[in-house]
Amino acid sequence: MKTIYKQRIADRLLVRKLSGKGAVVIEGAKWCGKTTTAEQVAKSVLYMSETGKTEQNKQLARINPSLLLKGDTPRLIDEWQVAPILWDNIRFEADHSSELGLYILTGSSLPADMSEVVHSGTGRIGWLKMRPMSLWESDDSSGEVSLAELFKTPDFISGISSIDLEKMAYLSCRGGWPLAVNMNDEIALDQAFDYIEAVEKRDISMSDGINRDPTRTHRLLRSYARHQGSQASYGTIKADLITNESDTFSEDTIASYINALKKIFVIEDSEAWNPNLRSKSAIRTSDTRYFTDPSIATAALGLGPSDLINDLNTFGLVFETLCIRDLRVYAEALYGKVYHFRDRNGLECDAVIHLRDGSYGLVEVKLGGDDLINDGVKTLKSLESKIDTDRMKKPSFLMVLTAVGSYAYRREDGVYVVPIGCLKD
Repeated sequence: MKTIYKQRIADRLLVRKLSGKGAVVIEGAKWCGKTTTAEQVAKSVLYMSETGKTEQNKQLARINPSLLLKGDTPRLIDEWQVAPILWDNIRFEADHSSELGLYILTGSSLPADMSEVVHSGTGRIGWLKMRPMSLWESDDSSGEVSLAELFKTPDFISGISSIDLEKMAYLSCRGGWPLAVNMNDEIALDQAFDYIEAVEKRDISMSDGINRDPTRTHRLLRSYARHQGSQASYGTIKADLITNESDTFSEDTIASYINALKKIFVIEDSEAWNPNLRSKSAIRTSDTRYFTDPSIATAALGLGPSDLINDLNTFGLVFETLCIRDLRVYAEALYGKVYHFRDRNGLECDAVIHLRDGSYGLVEVKLGGDDLINDGVKTLKSLESKIDTDRMKKPSFLMVLTAVGSYAYRREDGVYVVPIGCLKD
């Protein structure tokens, strides 16, 4: 039975980028839907890793690359990193053509070796990052509250979410993998475990050609999952591995493994936000640890939905990773980025959505309930009061993003309370 394609936010971003560049690179985690999305607009396709043709394609990339690039445009070159030498040929074609939107390149890892590539592609080749599906894309969010509209600071918002705690636990463990979204519950939950197994046994070693032990990779993923949402140093992760996993990673080895996981888009940390503050409080500049999808964390820890319900502290961390995933997808559509803020006194903001025009919104993530929402509001107001609005814009909005709660609304103090099951880009 053929699966019906679900529209992605990246669809319109890809069309826009193709209108302004000779080629566009779509990068992101394996299974997140890059190739399928590219196929929706491609007029011809070359699958570089097609069974039985990989070596042939590698040879042709060296001796007759024009043959591989021949076809109706936009031409999709899937898993282009199999033959990085194609990059220069694509750049050359884009540079010497009067047309735009000639090629789409997809890949689930950065090339292990770009030493033979001469040109950067600047000005000719654009980049688009895809992530697993947001709840809006998987039809699990009603989409009644638009992030874009929040930047206009509306006096009134409304939305209804039907997601309860049990459903949110399931969605966190299922993740946003397009294949899983269309499957029955138990089968869908298997997909993240299969993904982790593939990463451990094969993908992490292929990222840079260095052979890595699957068992040690699994232990590191478990430790990373225990530290998601924190600014844990390599030293902290090392101590955790010694305590909980009886392993003796060196910090250099930990860095090597983490960098490899970043190359295949398993890990996507959040950069620190550095605003202008009235006080001289030191701002923490360490990245905050996140996976590209919450299901990676639950699979690494061996957890299912019922385990999250029985451990709300862990559930809160996993839910934060889900929210960061969705906010990144929505912010990308607005040409923005998601950051994290923390100062030396412990004042912390889970997400700062910063657009290219300098507008920004402050977001606190909470499972739900009046007490937790009030805690989030207090944090947001405290950070807002410290921002020097003589030197930068005031925040466009303050939002508490919740797992549960039936309604989206604006409080009397101006803070928006929005269940993630109401949000879209």
